[in-house]
Amino acid sequence: MTDILIILAVLVLGALLFVRFAPSDPADWHADPLTVAKPARPNHWLIRDGGDAPAVLLPQPPDQVMARLDSIARATPRTRLLAGTGFHKTWRTRSATLGFPDYTSVRVEPAGAGTRLTLYARARFGSSDFGVNRKRAEGWIAQIAD
Repeated sequence: MTDILIILAVLVLGALLFVRFAPSDPADWHADPLTVAKPARPNHWLIRDGGDAPAVLLPQPPDQVMARLDSIARATPRTRLLAGTGFHKTWRTRSATLGFPDYTSVRVEPAGAGTRLTLYARARFGSSDFGVNRKRAEGWIAQIAD
């Protein structure tokens, strides 16, 4: 019985270490919110016309929106830029306790005198994120709109 518990503990620890230290290849996670095919899993949140919520229209020009968004993302705990430049970027945010990675990809583009923002937030592991990605996405957008 002790051997089984030791083996189980090693397997659990190995899984936790894998989740925490698995590399994030930008080629896999730097998605375009305008073209991505969203799976039906509840741990994905897509903001674009035809997504979970419509694209966001903002009165500021795209360069100001992206600069503000980049500042907001970098101020978010455990978040860092994974990939992208200009008007298309992806950030990785890790959960506080176990370090589960989530990815948020954003594209901004001119829309009249303002900006159209699309966003795709998703978890890498599991099937539910308890609404964390949606909450982060909506929080970032609310901060930009202020």
